[in-house]
Amino acid sequence: MVNFSQIGNDLYTGRRSIDFIGRQKTWYAFSGVLIVLALIGIFARGLNFGIEFRGGSEFRLTGVSDTSGYEEKAKAAISEAGVGGNVLATVIGGNSVRIQTEAAGDRNEAAKTALAKSFGVAPTTVSASLIGPSWGASVSQKAVQALIVFLLLVALVMAIYFRTWKMAVSGLVALIHDLIITVGVYALFGFEITPSSVIGFLTILGYSLYDTVVVFDKVRENTAEAIGSRRQSYSQAANLAVNQTLVRSINTTVVALLPIFAILVVGFTKLGPGTLLDLSLALFVGIAVGAYSSIFIATPLLVDLRRGEPALQDLAKHVAKVQAREEVLVSGGGAAVADAPADGRPSSVPADAPADAVDALGRPVHKWAATGPRNQPKRPPRSRR
Repeated sequence: MVNFSQIGNDLYTGRRSIDFIGRQKTWYAFSGVLIVLALIGIFARGLNFGIEFRGGSEFRLTGVSDTSGYEEKAKAAISEAGVGGNVLATVIGGNSVRIQTEAAGDRNEAAKTALAKSFGVAPTTVSASLIGPSWGASVSQKAVQALIVFLLLVALVMAIYFRTWKMAVSGLVALIHDLIITVGVYALFGFEITPSSVIGFLTILGYSLYDTVVVFDKVRENTAEAIGSRRQSYSQAANLAVNQTLVRSINTTVVALLPIFAILVVGFTKLGPGTLLDLSLALFVGIAVGAYSSIFIATPLLVDLRRGEPALQDLAKHVAKVQAREEVLVSGGGAAVADAPADGRPSSVPADAPADAVDALGRPVHKWAATGPRNQPKRPPRSRR
């Protein structure tokens, strides 16, 4: 049986490791495919904006006993009332029907009467509302403004907190990555975009940013220690940070998605379209994509942005030499130590030197190495008394 706690402990200590940084091209390619599909959906198929954005009339019928063939009934009634344009009908909660049309104008009462007759309900159970397109345009404008302000503040805060603009750029790229894919899912599957969906889009950016900042904070801690000790390269320290936060990211994401998934199931099967369903759908898609980007996109991109810095290049070369020397010493052979004694000690250390005369890398740490057995300081003569 798989011991997940042991796996998490091994990932944190470095006993096990997933090469997130070394396989960054694979993650980039996968994200590239998702983004291309999303853009195809957005620009080729288009977004299905709700009535709040495009304007029109909405009719709601409650207490409908028979919802079979509701789409045909709704289209026939709207056509009979003389209202043109597309008709979108949806069953809500099992006994309510929502019909969205073009602006009915002075045909509003005629449409209510025709719908009540078609569905076999009293005219008083039919409610109507008219939404102008100017309201939707105002909402869209405010949403774009909020998004721009949010991204600017995020970039500023991350640059100040992490003291490097490259972390801010990596975090912003991950946010835009999440937003494009989430909106693309809406476009590809024809989900309706409502003001609740827009709220969900902005919410998932905050969640994705939170997850990315947690990983980046561990990256900063590990890389600072690696630069100081010169025992790990920047990419190795960053990869260890992602492994150390992997279990936490997965657990947090699963815990967040479970209740949202439950709301989605209830919304699709019982409640039907509405604010709750629109918000939960955006959150579910966005949180899942945000967890992916914080692990597979943000940190590998950060390493790629900093890989060319001279100090980090010098650190990588130094670490490579040290690790190569350690591998040779551990293996106990190779051309580099062909002239070394059988016990792996340097030639400067006498064969009769004690075992602690060299450290793990074969470097002399005992006075034997400096003086040799013949030049040992003489002990003072013992007293004859």
